[in-house]
Amino acid sequence: MSFRPSCDPLASSSSSNTWSPLVQRLEQEQEQRQRQQQPRGGGTMVPPSQYGIKYAVHIISSHFGDLVAKVCECLLRRGPLTHRNIVRFMEISASQVKNCLLVLIQQNCVQAFSVEHPGGDEDESRRSTEYMAVFDNIIHRMRFPKFVAVVSQELDKECVELFQGLLQHGRLTLEKMIDRAKSGQEDCPAQDATRETLSKLINARFVERCPDPEPHLSPPSEEEGRARKRTKFSKVAAEPQTIEERVLAAAAPMEAKRFLTIFHTTTEEDGQKTECSFPGVGEKRKCDALESDKELGSDGSQVLWRVNVQEFMHRFRHKACVENVRERLDGGAAVALNAMLETSRSMEKKVKTDNAGPLTINTIYEEVMKGEAGRAMTLDHLRASLVMLGCERGTDESYQIDLKNIIELAQNEEVESVVLKRYGREAYRIFRLLSKANRLIETDKISSTAFVDKTETSKILFRLWKDEFLHMEKVVVTGPRQTQFLLWKVNKSTLWPHVLDEMYHAALNLNLRVAYELEKENELLNLPIEKRSGPLEKRYNRLRTVRLLLESSLMKLDDAIMLFHDF
Repeated sequence: MSFRPSCDPLASSSSSNTWSPLVQRLEQEQEQRQRQQQPRGGGTMVPPSQYGIKYAVHIISSHFGDLVAKVCECLLRRGPLTHRNIVRFMEISASQVKNCLLVLIQQNCVQAFSVEHPGGDEDESRRSTEYMAVFDNIIHRMRFPKFVAVVSQELDKECVELFQGLLQHGRLTLEKMIDRAKSGQEDCPAQDATRETLSKLINARFVERCPDPEPHLSPPSEEEGRARKRTKFSKVAAEPQTIEERVLAAAAPMEAKRFLTIFHTTTEEDGQKTECSFPGVGEKRKCDALESDKELGSDGSQVLWRVNVQEFMHRFRHKACVENVRERLDGGAAVALNAMLETSRSMEKKVKTDNAGPLTINTIYEEVMKGEAGRAMTLDHLRASLVMLGCERGTDESYQIDLKNIIELAQNEEVESVVLKRYGREAYRIFRLLSKANRLIETDKISSTAFVDKTETSKILFRLWKDEFLHMEKVVVTGPRQTQFLLWKVNKSTLWPHVLDEMYHAALNLNLRVAYELEKENELLNLPIEKRSGPLEKRYNRLRTVRLLLESSLMKLDDAIMLFHDF
């Protein structure tokens, strides 16, 4: 049996017709193996990658010390544990473990929850408190400068200072915020200014109420298990499957209470409590909030507040989509996409939203005209830009954009750039060919389509396969003589986690290099400015240049990490 590749990998021929059933069977077997390897819903939490764990542990160690980092590492590697089990695995005192957990909970890096265990006699059950490391919140700590930059662009200096206090302390009550703002000011102005500043941050969705400190996680009943199986392959959104998702969903405050700006104040004349609300809160909503707070046994001054990371992830995802469209298409398409995202932002309930819209052409044009770059656009230019974006058009001239596709294109470009820098242009052409084809292709066909010598093609393919950038299938064809063929494919379901793990590794190395440079020049940094002259000034300037280079590289790398992990 002979195999003759055509110039087009997607072209049909007699040989491709012969190979098609075999290739389809191999791809089905591969998908089946992947499904079997995936963790079952409702089971244990899917752990982060190895270098992801090392990166998170390094962040905690540099911020809170080695002991806290060891407790965090234990939770990241072993999953949710009780206090007793952490003590047993760590072999340190119970009081030390308790203090470390309190620090991690205060900084939103650990979430406690109670879980019910079946008892031994008479169907009795018992509850235990377990602690779960929140990997995403740990990684977000490296993005605090980006958060501050967003707040400083939209709000005033007082909001930035209060926001930085929340980043530093993790979570604060209004009373603690007022105490921090009192320095050198009279009590009443400090109270009023702090309330107004906090209200601005809440109305901008930069700050939210803290989650439940210890939600109860009920074991799924048999009926819930059957319902989950029914919705597994349906279009209806399934319930959270992993322990982490279930705990975070149970701990999250109700949307109606998440951004309430109702505070209790005490007047100096009669000492009676009155309600203080700020713009954007209606009377009925205010009364409901006060009643709800009373039911929870807390007043407005005792409510814990923290930074709303989800809002910043929304903004960073939108920015990444707009910049990708600007580079791939043009400025007009970027302006149109940005207008759609700004208009539909309030409708997004989660960060990984697949589609934006639908929005009418008039609604989009109103938002476009708000920016300086969009005032020169006509309706016809806007329609052409929307067509260029691949927007789905409705009957009433409404448009919907596929954000998931934009993110996937950005991910493809990121991996292709890695292949180009690491393996060269010929490897880049081969990888791009396989990535676009998204199916198994034989070596000879790759060689002829990518215009690369067959011997060199084999070397490149084996090198990419060895570094886990490609998936390979061996096919043995029997006939007058037995022949072996190699089929290649870009398997994104396994490649993307591999690329993300390499990014965590690179981020860890950059952080370690920054720490090494600062430690090496520790004495120089402690010298007064007037004593840094001559050779010492050159060393200081060199250190500053190296640090800026490393930290800017880390910020760009973090953008790529968000692209694969958060978006």
